[in-house]
Amino acid sequence: MDGMAGQKSTLTWVVNISALLLVLAWTIPTLGLLVSSFRDRDQIAGSGWWAAFSTSEQTGFVRTGTDDDATQVDGIYVIEGTVLEGAQELIAWGTRSREPGAYQPGETVEIEDGWQLTVNEDGSYRLTSDAPFEMRRGERIFTTTKAPANLTTANYQRVLTAEGLGRAFMNTLTVTIPATVIPILIAAFAAYALAWMQFPGRALLTAAVVGLLVVPLQVSLIPLLQMHNSIGIGKGYLGIWLAHTGFGLPLAVYLLRNYMVGLPREVIESARVDGATDFQIFRRIILPLSFPALASFAIFQFLWVWNDLLVATVFLGNTREQLVMTGVLRELMGSKGGEWEILATSAFISIAVPLIVFFSMQRYLVRGLLAGSVKGG
Repeated sequence: MDGMAGQKSTLTWVVNISALLLVLAWTIPTLGLLVSSFRDRDQIAGSGWWAAFSTSEQTGFVRTGTDDDATQVDGIYVIEGTVLEGAQELIAWGTRSREPGAYQPGETVEIEDGWQLTVNEDGSYRLTSDAPFEMRRGERIFTTTKAPANLTTANYQRVLTAEGLGRAFMNTLTVTIPATVIPILIAAFAAYALAWMQFPGRALLTAAVVGLLVVPLQVSLIPLLQMHNSIGIGKGYLGIWLAHTGFGLPLAVYLLRNYMVGLPREVIESARVDGATDFQIFRRIILPLSFPALASFAIFQFLWVWNDLLVATVFLGNTREQLVMTGVLRELMGSKGGEWEILATSAFISIAVPLIVFFSMQRYLVRGLLAGSVKGG
């Protein structure tokens, strides 16, 4: 029978399989992002990340030279060049986008009256004409090629050597560390008061905290910035610290309060009988016992602030001295996202520090997330 001692129930296997599927659902895209960060634009556009370690087939085009590049050989006008770059192998070629593989390497095709085009297997082409060429733009030659696996660190070199990245890294640390510590300090005091201190309106305050969790920060950006400007702290570190503190406090208070409510009541009552004040109880008992919940919120807040772009843009500014890492990486891709091939690389560079923080504190994450689910005796 299911559920007997020494036997695993069917539900256990369902939970295990579901957890495995969730891990794969997050791990496989992350692996693909990592592989793509070592590929160039043509490889990313030509095939999926799973083809990065095998020969891939790509389609593209090049233009021949113009009449200025023509030379005269034995009374014939000739334009020569190559259609291949690097260690590519030509499979087929064509003169129209709808038929990029219409001809085999070595074939000669007449593309206009008197114009003969030959593309050889080594990628060299020869365009000939009995009369002088009259064209301002070269003729297009479409190619179908095979490219061997080629992983490169050029994307990382480009991002890591970008102008202002070091300054942006320090700016991000300057924003993130206080914006993580300040809400934890304030929320810890508030959570203890809501969990263990008796005063009128405590239930209403708890309900208000829960209600603030559903308020989107976007609706408060402009009013908050106007208030900051009116009191003289706009576009500075103090303003962005207070902004992140305000946006993070509801979750912090809710998480810590739920955890503190589940702490053993006997320990706190014994401390009160011994004459301990609320502050002594909070500092010597509550804080050490609440470390898992504090670490759990610290992970969330650190990740949120480190990866933030919107709040940093609104409350800090866009000058070179004020940009955070997400702002510099956005500028590297251009205003229209034209340099999108470095997107995967930028993502992995920006998550390096959050990964260190997460793995160093992840053992506390689950305990903090389960805050309040099991009441202490």
